[in-house]
Amino acid sequence: MIIRFSHFAMSVSLALSSIVCFAQKAPRNGDPKLTEYWDPAVRVVTPGKTNADPPSDAIVLFDGKDLSKWKSDNDGSAAKWKIEGNAMVVVKGAGNISTKEAFGDCQLHIEWRTPAEVVGESQGRGNSGIFLMGKYELQVLDSYNNRTYSNGQAGSIYKQFPPLVNASRGPGEWQTYDIIFTAPMFYADGALKSPARITVFHNGVLVQNNTTIWGATQYVGTPNYEPHASKEPLILQDHGNPVAYRNIWIRPI
Repeated sequence: MIIRFSHFAMSVSLALSSIVCFAQKAPRNGDPKLTEYWDPAVRVVTPGKTNADPPSDAIVLFDGKDLSKWKSDNDGSAAKWKIEGNAMVVVKGAGNISTKEAFGDCQLHIEWRTPAEVVGESQGRGNSGIFLMGKYELQVLDSYNNRTYSNGQAGSIYKQFPPLVNASRGPGEWQTYDIIFTAPMFYADGALKSPARITVFHNGVLVQNNTTIWGATQYVGTPNYEPHASKEPLILQDHGNPVAYRNIWIRPI
C-alpha cells in the first residue's frame, strides 16, 4: 500500500506541475480591469516618525508617564511598579501587571532593558516575560554572554521554542520586540480549532518566524490549550529582577 500511495502521490505531483507549467505559458489576453477592484478602499494609517513610534491607529499602553492602562494581575488594584524617567520598572514582590483592556490578534511593540549591573546568571539574570493573552510567554532575559537553556533565553517562546538567533544587546541597553500574534481559536465545545502563532523581531532581527505555539506556557510539564475568550489581557512578569519597559503600543488586527 505504501508503494501504491507513493506512485499515486507522484502522479498527482506531476499532473499539478504540468498544470502550473501550462498556466505559466498561457497567453494573457483580455481586459486587465477584470482582475482589478477599487472598493473597498484601503484604510489609511499614518506611520510614526520612526518604526518605534506608534502609528495613528495604535493603542498606547505606556507612554512613559503613568500606569493608568495597567493593573495588578493579582487583585485588580493599581499597578505597583515604579516609574523611573520614561520607563516602568519591576518592583520585586509587587507581582505581575496586566492591561485593563483585552486583546487577541495584534501587532505589539515593546522596549525593555535589563539592569546594567550584572547580578546572577542563567535564569536569575534580568528575567521577566511578556504573556500574550496572559498565557503565552515571550521570554525577557539578559542573554548577552549568559548561557541558559536555549528555549528559555531572550526571544524564546518560553519552554517551547528557542529563538532562531541570539540578537541580544548588552546589560543596561534598550532592546525592542516587534511582535505579530495570532490568537488561538476554539470550537463551541472547547476543542482547539487553530493554535496560536507568533512572529518576533528582536532588535530588528527575526527570531520567531510564524511559530506555532504548543499551548499555554508551563514551567513544569508539557504545554496544552484550554479554551478561553477571544481577547485576554497582556501580562508583564515580575520575576524579581528590576527589568524596565518603555514605549509600549499595540494594534489590534
